[in-house]
This record gives sequence, C-alpha cells and structure tokens, in this order.
Amino acid sequence: MSFSVQIGLLMAVATAFFAVVGFLYKHRGAAASPPIEWQRPVRTSLALFRNRWYVLGIVIAIGSWGFHVAALALAPISLVQSVIAGGLVLLTVVADRLFAHEVTRREWVGVALAALGLAFLAATIEGSAEGAHSDYEALTLTIFLAAVVALAIGVAFFGWRSGHAGVALGASAGLFWAASDTAIKAQTGTFGESLTTVFVSPLVLLIIVASFVGLTVSAKSLQIGKAVPVIAMTTVAANALTILSGPIVFGDPIPADAAGFIARILAFVLVIAAAALTPAPVRAAEA
Repeated sequence: MSFSVQIGLLMAVATAFFAVVGFLYKHRGAAASPPIEWQRPVRTSLALFRNRWYVLGIVIAIGSWGFHVAALALAPISLVQSVIAGGLVLLTVVADRLFAHEVTRREWVGVALAALGLAFLAATIEGSAEGAHSDYEALTLTIFLAAVVALAIGVAFFGWRSGHAGVALGASAGLFWAASDTAIKAQTGTFGESLTTVFVSPLVLLIIVASFVGLTVSAKSLQIGKAVPVIAMTTVAANALTILSGPIVFGDPIPADAAGFIARILAFVLVIAAAALTPAPVRAAEA
C-alpha cells in the first residue's frame, strides 16, 4: 500500500469520527428548531442556522467533508468508504457516552449489524491499493448517478407516507450524498489541472445541488426521527452506494470467487436486518 493511500485512509478515519459528532450536534439543533416545510424548503432550512448547535454541527461536518475530499483524492473510493463505514460503530458509543442519548439494546444491535454488513461488503473489494483509481467512463458515471438520485427521490416519496418516515428520509439523504461523493471522486481526477477545469463542470453543479438537497432532507429526518437509527440509516445508505461505485464506476477490482459472492449477499442481508430493527419515528424534541 502506497504512502499516499495510507494518508488517505487516515483522513477517512478522521472523516468518520467528525461526521458522527457533527451529525449528533445537528440533531440537537434540528430537534429544537421549527420544522422543515416542503413548500418552503430553502427558507425553513436556512432558519435552522439560528440554532447554535445546528451551526456547530454544520461547522464540524464541513471539516469532516474536507477530510473526505482529501481521502478520496488520495485513495480508492472503495477503501475510503469502507473505513468510513467501519466508523459507524462509533455512533452508539458517542451518542451514549458524550451526548447522553438513551440508546436501546435494539439500536446497539441494529448499528452493530449495519457496521458488520458494511464490513462484509468492504471485504469483497480487493486488488491494488497503490493508486487513487479516479478513472471512469462518462456514460457509466452518468447512469450510476441518475440511478442513485432516482432511488433517493423514490425512497423519500414513499418513505414519507410510511410509518418510518424518519429513517426513510435519512436513507434518502444518504443516497443524495452518495451521488455527491461519487461525483466528488470523479472530479478529483482533475486536481492538478486549471482552476476552470476543477471548478467549472456539470459534476460541480451536481455536487452542490445533491449536497444541499441531502442536507435539507437530513435535517427533516433528524427532526422527526430518533438520532441513532436515523443517523445509522443515513450512513448505511451513503456508504453502501458509494462503496458500490468503486467497482461499478471506477473499476476497483472485486473477487470473482464463491466466497466473495456469499460475503456480498451476507452483507446486504445484515444491512436489511439492521434496517428492520430501526424503530418507528418519534419527535426528537419530545424525546
């Protein structure tokens, strides 16, 4: 493993920790703020910034995002997201010990299963870790991003009408961020070129729009859902799809043997089981 990839993976560890802390501060601020209104998403989303806890969470999340971009620029996306996915185990510990959230045994088990499932998914990724693996085919990238965005919209629409709106919206936010992260990885291939090439691109527009929509949907999910299951579902959705973008879009190698196939099936079974353990949403402020 090259030194640059090692640095990238250290950046991924920092990303995982600060993402969890930022999420929990955003939950505290969102729960105490007026509800997001779909008829006025921009105005009601901006109103969240009147809450100091939400602002602190956003500042920490921006720092986490910076580490994430650096990690994606230095290491293969599959490895980066695998490390971040493993950081999901920090969620229950930080929520319970540092933020005084009441974490039930069911939530401990659900988060553990989700983390284990993502670990199995990551275990099916193998091959060289000597480079960043930023090359892609434009058509493949376009189809993948369109599919993820369509899935995010569908999950939000149908989830809003279900009895699990909080975790469904969390999953939708994670999917929007998976599209954004995949686009960021593609755009890191232009680093070192002219500023126009780096910052003037349809991918940059997609990154901005998907990030903002994901932020708005995530804020709503944090308002109507309990912190641990909502954050866990957001993280699972974001990491699972971004990990898959490695072999699908960027050519990260995966094993072709039976053991690898079984591990991948087991990964999705564990993630689905973890989703089934998430409780129905309750108003976080009331809790």
